Amino acid sequence: MPRRSTLAAAVLLLASPALAGCTSGSSDERPRADEPGEKAPAAEPVTVTTNVGKRAVAVDTMLRVRAEHGTLRSVDVRSEAGRLAGDVAADGRSWRATERLEPGTRYRVRSVAQHADGQRVVRTTAFTTEDLTLDEQTFAAVAPLDGETVGVGMPVIVTFDVPVTDRASMQRHMSVTSTPRQPGTWHWVDDREAHWRPRSYWRPGTEVSVDLAINSVDAGNGIYGQEDRHVEFEIGDAVVSKVDVAAHRMRVFVNGELARTIPISAGKPGWETRSGTKVIMEKFERKRMNAETIGVDRDDPEHYDLANVKYAMRVTHSGEFLHAAPWSAGAQGSANVSHGCVGMSVADAAWIFGVSKRGDVVEVTGSDRRMTLYNGYGDWNAPFSEYAEKSAL
Repeated sequence: MPRRSTLAAAVLLLASPALAGCTSGSSDERPRADEPGEKAPAAEPVTVTTNVGKRAVAVDTMLRVRAEHGTLRSVDVRSEAGRLAGDVAADGRSWRATERLEPGTRYRVRSVAQHADGQRVVRTTAFTTEDLTLDEQTFAAVAPLDGETVGVGMPVIVTFDVPVTDRASMQRHMSVTSTPRQPGTWHWVDDREAHWRPRSYWRPGTEVSVDLAINSVDAGNGIYGQEDRHVEFEIGDAVVSKVDVAAHRMRVFVNGELARTIPISAGKPGWETRSGTKVIMEKFERKRMNAETIGVDRDDPEHYDLANVKYAMRVTHSGEFLHAAPWSAGAQGSANVSHGCVGMSVADAAWIFGVSKRGDVVEVTGSDRRMTLYNGYGDWNAPFSEYAEKSAL
């Protein structure tokens, strides 16, 4: 019996150190996340946001949609007028509109985004833009007209019906391009009118495009562009008439070749025809000409009222025309007897009327009275560098 007790005690002493060692090792080992029973952190949910509120959104806002923790699969923005154009960025994280908003309009934005793990989120929101009256929008009229064929001296003329006080903002969205390419510049006459001309006369056959991407563009003083405009026109034959007031003659060149020399009678002393470069603005087969329109009273000895002047072509706002003047036939080629117009025979007037068009050039020399930049299409009466100084950019 004593020997059995001693053996049992020895076995117990041998087992104790092993038990203590096993317990110590287990307490120092850290749990592993990939062992059964452990959970990976939850993925951040996909969120989609826009850069606008729900109402009274400014019309010049460029709408943006952004996805967090995911990528955009599609963005569809619509109003009663149709779909708002836009593009998803290359990284799929954002979408940006490529056009501005319309006033007083409700837009619905439907966005589809996706997480890397396949989770999809569809978000639909809506917003309304601020309403604008017509007095808070400016419409741009453009000359030449779409599809018109004009002469080599024709400027592009943009006329706004409500003043533009932020000219630079508008001009950034106004462009003129041509084939073949010809460099040119914008020139602001005032807050309602901007012209564009090339450095030198247009080349015959040039095709010109005018793009005014001004819809909802801030024009300053609470005014916005009313709508975009796109106009295309063509440059026809180069018809350039050279009037020599002192020599009483006009030489007409078509595409650089002398086509006809015409005896004329120009403005008499006190009513001299202006020297400078003019451009045909309007054509009338018949035109009433009344001296009261140029400030001559009915009881003035210089007053006239001609009911049926044939083949009249306006070249200034102030009332200068090229036209038939059978009453001055005896002076044509030898004396100046008109009130500033260039008169010629009915036959010659009919001929030049037939070969001329809006935008053709009339270069006048021989008078001390000068043509001004804004008396009609006077754009060529300033050097190009000086003309470009009135650009807003």
